[in-house]
Amino acid sequence: MRGLTGVVYVTKYGRIDPMSTPAANPDSGDVVFDIASPDEHARVRQWADDLLADGLQAGELVEAGRRSGIGIDESIAIKLALSRQQVLASKWDGSVACVMAMWGEQRRLNPRSDDNPTGEDALHTKLDQLSWLFEATSVNWSLIPVDDGDPDDSASVAEDRARSHRCGDRVSVLRLGDAIPASCGPLANLAHVDDSRKGGAIVLGAQHAMDQGVDAIVMTDTDNSVDLAQIGLLLGPFVAGQAGVVIGDRKHPDSVLVKAEDRWGPGIVVLRHMQRMVGAALFDQGLRDTQAAFKLYGRRSLDKILAAPSTYGFAFDSDWLYGAVSANETIERVPFAFIDSFAESASLAQGPMTTWESLLKGLVAAARARGAEHDAEMADVVDLYAHAECLEKVITQVPEPLNGVSDAELGRRDVMTPGELKQWLSSVCG
Repeated sequence: MRGLTGVVYVTKYGRIDPMSTPAANPDSGDVVFDIASPDEHARVRQWADDLLADGLQAGELVEAGRRSGIGIDESIAIKLALSRQQVLASKWDGSVACVMAMWGEQRRLNPRSDDNPTGEDALHTKLDQLSWLFEATSVNWSLIPVDDGDPDDSASVAEDRARSHRCGDRVSVLRLGDAIPASCGPLANLAHVDDSRKGGAIVLGAQHAMDQGVDAIVMTDTDNSVDLAQIGLLLGPFVAGQAGVVIGDRKHPDSVLVKAEDRWGPGIVVLRHMQRMVGAALFDQGLRDTQAAFKLYGRRSLDKILAAPSTYGFAFDSDWLYGAVSANETIERVPFAFIDSFAESASLAQGPMTTWESLLKGLVAAARARGAEHDAEMADVVDLYAHAECLEKVITQVPEPLNGVSDAELGRRDVMTPGELKQWLSSVCG
């Protein structure tokens, strides 16, 4: 979170300039939580232990998290306490596997140092978080990092880091390149690792977990944006039988969000307008945060989702949600804490508009393949114009109908129709 010129973090506490070191919470004076510091993570876990020792009930913890002026670290500690409380109360004895895709993660997997300034010690941090959450419970947990064809061989780094941790035997490192080409199964339509953009790795990890007999998987990212000690927030509704799929929602008013919203240009509203019109079957249900890397899928839902993945790109999140909707699974949204890990973002390494090309085209492919209701006219516009070269021009400008439009209005035909957008895109991209 240091040294990011021109980036502003938008949080529940206001806008934070990360060029101040450490960046200040303007309301409370507390520092922004440092996701690369093992000591910081240990400190909030201890704080959560103290809250639990005080005997605070769930409702009291939720209300405490809504107080104005509390620090980000206290907000995270409250989320951890709620998570651990739910795990302990459920007495669940099932199994859960955490699956994460790796591409260009060799630096974040290692600790931060002068030679590795963007290090997060991510694998050790996740193991510490999971160990704390499930200590003295009957939950069987594991961590599955999957190398998505990384030319820098993140898999070898993950294996090395796992060997040096006391819980390293719970880690199964996989390589997508070892699993394809496949003649059958969920990866049968993936010809080469270069055709995967995270989705192929997550599919492989999920299938491996299913083969091991797990009851649920949690999909996450390699970085430390999400403290995995929050998994109890996902398990609560799942174990209670309220939902077969539980997703973390960063847009929930009770979520803790520190995110570099200004990483995109003003034309991001155009891309989101396209995305939400095509993905109306998801967004109209309130599933607006489709890309958050904190989702739980139960075994029943995974059976149906993995039967026919429609994309292995960044839009796999939407494909999986479409699969859950079409299977009539109950999907529940829960608030959680998320602090963006910006410097090593895959969207920056691979190109932001390459990422958005994959998102938009994958969303269309998923809607068509899953038979989901969607705006076919806007899908055709995506077919024509959602390529990185065009999107690089789009992201710098805004058509008049979308100028000043609120986030809630994006995706509405009465704001800007597909035909109107097509005409504008033609003038911009040729």
